Amino acid sequence: MITLAPAATALVLIDLQEGILGMPLAPRSGAEVLAAGREMAARFRAAGAPVVLVRVGWAADFADAPPRAVDQPMQLPRGGLPESWSALAEGLAQPGDILVTKRHWGAFHGTDLDLQLRRRGVRSIVLGGIATNFGVESTARAAWEHGYDVVLAEDLCTSAAAELHEMSVTRILPRIARVSAAAGVRLAAA
Repeated sequence: MITLAPAATALVLIDLQEGILGMPLAPRSGAEVLAAGREMAARFRAAGAPVVLVRVGWAADFADAPPRAVDQPMQLPRGGLPESWSALAEGLAQPGDILVTKRHWGAFHGTDLDLQLRRRGVRSIVLGGIATNFGVESTARAAWEHGYDVVLAEDLCTSAAAELHEMSVTRILPRIARVSAAAGVRLAAA
């Protein structure tokens, strides 16, 4: 059991949004991760701990997308992304939640996430979302580099393939975070 102080801990959920939840995902479906994320967010709100909901989005012409001089650049679908692609899952955001829009894999670069967390006295984050080895892992790496203690709620994550999820949670994330089931995270005053 990992016990964290609610006054110094935030839940950060990555990309639980309309355009991503319906994609083919493994080892869990988007609906499963969304349901688990909703439960965890309710636990954090009840404990008085901040909930941060991160979504990814770009301009309609993709002009603010990351550099594309890579071997496998992101592809903009013909006609662009649907208007609701970046919308958070319906009913996920609640009053008082912190909303962050990112334009890269990670949630720290080019956003005010670090400022929002530090001004609230947050020193630890519990992380989940989609995709484990892209947005979640990138955010975990930056959080660790910024000096946050990171807990990855493994069952709050999924990826484009089970092998990618497994590689991240067994080979990469244990070096920069504590990896636990959501039920193994307890919020209690010190």
